[in-house]
Amino acid sequence: MEALYLLIPVSIATVFVALWVFFKASDGGQFDDLVGPGMRVLQDDDSGAPNAPATEPDKS
Repeated sequence: MEALYLLIPVSIATVFVALWVFFKASDGGQFDDLVGPGMRVLQDDDSGAPNAPATEPDKS
């Protein structure tokens, strides 16, 4: 029973910290675009970087 005197305030503090982190991330724009990154993965990008010329191995 004495453990509850410690666990209840710790759990309440943990909830407040989690809420603070969530609202801080929300205010910072973390959750603005949830669909865009997932759609960019599916898009086919054919305009890749040109191939770099092959270098010869060092013959020393």
